[in-house]
Amino acid sequence: MRKPLILLPLLAAFVTGCPSNSLKTADSGNQPDLLHAALDTTVAPGDDFFSYANGTWLKQHPIPASESNWGIGKEVQNEVYARLRQTSIEAAGANATGGSNQQKIGDFWAVGLDSVKADKLGATPLKAELDRIAAMKTVAEVPGVIAHEIPLGVNALIGPVVYQDAKNSDQMALYLNQAGLGLPNRDYYFNTDSRTKNIRREYLRHVANTFKLLGQDSTTAKANAGRVMALETTLAKSSRKLEALRDPYANYHKMSIAQLNKLTPGLDWKTWLGQMGLTTVDTVIVGQPEFYQTAGQLLKTAPLADWQAYLTWQLVREYAPTLSRGLVDENFHFYGTVLRGAKSIRPRWKRVLDMQENALGEALGQLFVKEYFKPEAKARYDTLVKNVVSAFAEHIQQVDWMSAPTKIVALDKLHRITPKVGYPNKWKDYSALTIDRSSLAANVMRAKQWQYRYELNKLGKPVDRTEWGMTPQTYNAYYNPSNNEIVLPAAAFAIPGLLDADADDALVYGYAGASTIGHELTHGFDDEGSQFDAHGNLHEWWSKADRQRFNQRVNGIVKQFNGYTLLDSLHINGKATAGENIADLGGIVIGLDAFKKTKQYKEGKKINGLTPTQRYFLGYALGWQNHTRDESLAAQLLTDVHSPAQYRVNGPMADVPAFYEAFGIKPGQKLYRPDSTRVVIW
Repeated sequence: MRKPLILLPLLAAFVTGCPSNSLKTADSGNQPDLLHAALDTTVAPGDDFFSYANGTWLKQHPIPASESNWGIGKEVQNEVYARLRQTSIEAAGANATGGSNQQKIGDFWAVGLDSVKADKLGATPLKAELDRIAAMKTVAEVPGVIAHEIPLGVNALIGPVVYQDAKNSDQMALYLNQAGLGLPNRDYYFNTDSRTKNIRREYLRHVANTFKLLGQDSTTAKANAGRVMALETTLAKSSRKLEALRDPYANYHKMSIAQLNKLTPGLDWKTWLGQMGLTTVDTVIVGQPEFYQTAGQLLKTAPLADWQAYLTWQLVREYAPTLSRGLVDENFHFYGTVLRGAKSIRPRWKRVLDMQENALGEALGQLFVKEYFKPEAKARYDTLVKNVVSAFAEHIQQVDWMSAPTKIVALDKLHRITPKVGYPNKWKDYSALTIDRSSLAANVMRAKQWQYRYELNKLGKPVDRTEWGMTPQTYNAYYNPSNNEIVLPAAAFAIPGLLDADADDALVYGYAGASTIGHELTHGFDDEGSQFDAHGNLHEWWSKADRQRFNQRVNGIVKQFNGYTLLDSLHINGKATAGENIADLGGIVIGLDAFKKTKQYKEGKKINGLTPTQRYFLGYALGWQNHTRDESLAAQLLTDVHSPAQYRVNGPMADVPAFYEAFGIKPGQKLYRPDSTRVVIW
């Protein structure tokens, strides 16, 4: 029920043991120098800085069979897994008080690991829901069944979310977004390259195989798979492309219930929303009206058999990972192997921890930060945020394309950005969530229903600006335009096996200051975030001339990234990835100026032959130390607003003059771009 935020899939980890609030310079004799050890000096930094910076590490860390990619983020995740596993084992063995977080963590873990029980139960945990779908006699009953499945987290036709009104951030609103597809997005239904056509064929087989595992004969299963594919293809035709979803104005259509009824003739939205528990809603914000027109038409024209096949599929697809081995393996084969290239399924205990994270994330987070994120570490990164904000303010004052009046407003917005560092000050209350040892599927189902009610309860109430959209143990970060905030979980700051005391300023400013803090701050001023004002409202606060000059620079970065081709004919979508590419470039130049004020930069001493500035850029590259299977890379290019890791390093570096100076980049090298073509924004 949460509208997607502007997120950074930060490949970072969790740091412990900081002895003071200052950023200390490493003693290179304490531990191996991670930056130097990762270098592949057979690659010229001016040809491929990503491979130069990370090549040796990547050669020494091949992608495990169970993974679609591997990098520093996965190394961190393994550390987090180990800690949360021990926490869960202890909770499962404790005589915990009923209803306590410890009891819930323990019971979720215990039944989650019980594969024998899961195999014995098969699809039984879904029987009541499957029977409800099968019992429908007319198409008129379909909306009611959809209304019942939505709170279960089932991606059935419509996508209601509760989020702040983009044009009035002090109020919560109900959004209706496009939804209902079993493939990642619309392009998978229409692209004609051989890779995508094969995925469609495999998808049909997968849906049919799932129906067979539910007990249908081969003929019926194949027919029902065809029904699913046909209905989803119709929905996909009216779904917007990835880049089109990034325009906040074009995806904002506020309507009364009467207007919504007019958009979808024949549908009684007041009754339908009431069936979803939304009894007090009188207005909605429709993201993609054309999608809902198609959904309304389908509810009048698609046969009952199509809806029964589609709703059965969407339900089982959502819960397959919680059920018996046959369904688990079939789900993994398509979504893990065909789509992402993983060769074997991950250990059950890791999969259970992922589900537990979704169900009880902040309950785990309370224990996590108490043990692994000390006050000294939080204080250190609070200070780092202030330093980067100060550097960004200087950049705003110095840019030549923004007028003086707009600069005043931009500085006001910057200084009003709320930094949330480490963990929330207020934790979620899970007392109303029942977790027991009946089945893993039942626990996941109840957790989704709890989350749905939690979100619905926000309607009509003041916005809680203290809430976090990520848990502290998440190696990620985000900028939320409606709250004008950057959220930096504890796990976003660390490097596996390296204590704060052993990380020099250059590494930390590149790794955390540029790729995390500076990146997220810049999101407030990228092509999308810049359309929201200091209070989080969708409002044009730039002059027309400023916006025009800014857009010229954005067009430059779009053109640059459109030119990067991968996997034969696939290329990066420069328009869809523009916001992230702007934030990467901004984070690098802002973080560098913050680093220039440190003692290490001013002294200029080398560590293992590397200057402070070289180490800064290598620290940034460390954050994207990752390699990906071709299948997963192809999926990312179609579905993700982030460029692949290699281009999150090489792309922005090619625009940074200080990078050229630090590594002596010359004309003729692959990353070299003439001054006139380099993108300069911040």
